[in-house]
Amino acid sequence: MKVHVATKLLRSKWTAAVPVNKEKHFIVTALIAPEAPGTQVDSITMEAVLSGRSFTLRWRELNDAAQWRRGWR
Repeated sequence: MKVHVATKLLRSKWTAAVPVNKEKHFIVTALIAPEAPGTQVDSITMEAVLSGRSFTLRWRELNDAAQWRRGWR
């Protein structure tokens, strides 16, 4: 991921297409640094607004419209 894309992704808001445990709204709270220096960020940490539960996923999974919508809806 390029730096400007990573900057825009951090603190972005997302809505789960199919909420689980009433967790619908999420915020990207961290970009996970790659293990190999000089490689691009591939993973992020998301946090559920309702519960505060955090989890890690590959940022490209946010492109799956069956799972995620950009913004809070």
